[in-house]
Amino acid sequence: MEAKTNGPSVNAGRVMDGPTNPMVTPLLTDLYQFTMAYAYWKAGKHNDRAVFDLYFRKNPFGGEFTVFAGLEECIKLIANFELTEEEISFICETLPGSCEEGFVKYLRNIDCSDVEVYAISEGTVVFPKVPLLRVEGPVAVVQLLETPVLNLVNFASLVATNAARHRLVAGKSKMLLEFGLRRAQGPDGAISASKYCYIGGFDATSNVAAGRLFGIPLRGTHSHAFVSSFMSPDEILERSLHRSDGSSTCEDFVSLVQSWLSKIQWAKALGNTVGETNQSELAAFTSYALAFPNNFLALVDTYDVMRSGVPNFCAVALALNDLGYKSVGIRLDSGDLAYLSGEARKIFQIIEKEFGLPGFGKTSITASNDLNEETLDALNKQGHEVDCYGIGTYLVTCYAQAALGCVFKLVEINNQPRIKLSEDVSKVSIPCKKRCYRLYGREGYSLVDIMTGENEPCPKVGERILCRHPFNESKRAYVVPQRVEELLKCYWPGKSGKVREELPALKDIRDHCIKQLEQMRPDHIRRLNPTPYKVSVSAKLYDFIHFLWLNEAPVGELQ
Repeated sequence: MEAKTNGPSVNAGRVMDGPTNPMVTPLLTDLYQFTMAYAYWKAGKHNDRAVFDLYFRKNPFGGEFTVFAGLEECIKLIANFELTEEEISFICETLPGSCEEGFVKYLRNIDCSDVEVYAISEGTVVFPKVPLLRVEGPVAVVQLLETPVLNLVNFASLVATNAARHRLVAGKSKMLLEFGLRRAQGPDGAISASKYCYIGGFDATSNVAAGRLFGIPLRGTHSHAFVSSFMSPDEILERSLHRSDGSSTCEDFVSLVQSWLSKIQWAKALGNTVGETNQSELAAFTSYALAFPNNFLALVDTYDVMRSGVPNFCAVALALNDLGYKSVGIRLDSGDLAYLSGEARKIFQIIEKEFGLPGFGKTSITASNDLNEETLDALNKQGHEVDCYGIGTYLVTCYAQAALGCVFKLVEINNQPRIKLSEDVSKVSIPCKKRCYRLYGREGYSLVDIMTGENEPCPKVGERILCRHPFNESKRAYVVPQRVEELLKCYWPGKSGKVREELPALKDIRDHCIKQLEQMRPDHIRRLNPTPYKVSVSAKLYDFIHFLWLNEAPVGELQ
């Protein structure tokens, strides 16, 4: 038999590229998945038809919502799930005890052609207990999918949620840039963070690799090192700059900048605000503008923001304006961002009025420097003039919470519902194959998610429905939905012949996420003391959960 090599899959008659990270293979799993697969095979149970739910138990970051992400990578894994001869040899060497030839043959033929995957659309706002994915198939195969699928969903959903929370605090009008590459947990943490921050509502990334892989807009300018690498304007050898329309050339752009700096220093409207500025910084700004006249954005806090950085930026920006170019703006990376942004805005507005430059007062101000949710909230309360935020460490590392805590639980095998019990009620699983719906009210907001048994009738618009808390008898409510949305869709039909949902483009997932947040009631997604969103089961499923619970729980005996 020829050795297999991991590559594009043709499973179920479809060709699909593998996961973004080539390390995502069937071996990216826990050892006990393979020991269980062997034990299933040894017992003749490996082809038993199993249903597993992937869900989480609690929303992250002290909030009441989560953004589901990672589905596309899961489907790519499933579409390309097969073992090479080298991987099979390693597994057999690793398993405790001997590995029978029959199991080796079984591993050679393993794939996901008999697996079905139903999932909520990526970018959807989701809630605890509701299955994000339902995976059906031969129990040994589905068991092997557990760990890699959890790996692909847990961080993706956590960082997408973190990004969405930053977007909600910043507001719709602000631009958000992800600057986390250098602080992320390794290369894959960085690539994943860039992708899922974009889904969560960020506008661009500094990560060039992510830009190439996913088509995410790229943003970036220069660092303090670039500014401090210059000593004086004399270092600038090539001083000419063509006008933006190409009609003529300014032979000495450096002198034009110096001329504008003198005008700014003598401007009466600025009073004594502008004195002598740092000439090495001015040289750096001038040099950068010569290199990128259409995209001039200057980091202004290397020496002194108000005494040097902002005036030097303005001198270069006004010189560029003379030649038909429009500067992008400034970046603040330290200090009191609320105060400095406000003072910089005042100078821009004075210059607009003093020199008759329409629009200059609205020059963009970007802020960075270890920003997080709390910082953005504080800036909003203080009042600021920041237009754009560059956020890194706290965003991509999900500093406020280490993990989401998704789980993968067996809910049915060979058409027999199964339940996992616990003294901690939050860890009790909801058994059987289910259908999940989102019910919307008159104002267009979603009211409640409800799970039903697979064969129960679909909730209907205008029909009164009893929604019950899965475990708390007294928590129940009637709902008359104005719109009903079924959440789980078939993304991998296997051999079933069902129509497969197409995986959307990344930009479409991002748009879907933003629209989802707009459809949530504001009190559910607010930062402080959010209202818990209701997740319920149908009356019939509630009765069955508690029947199975009593049936499976051992009865104690008092002595």
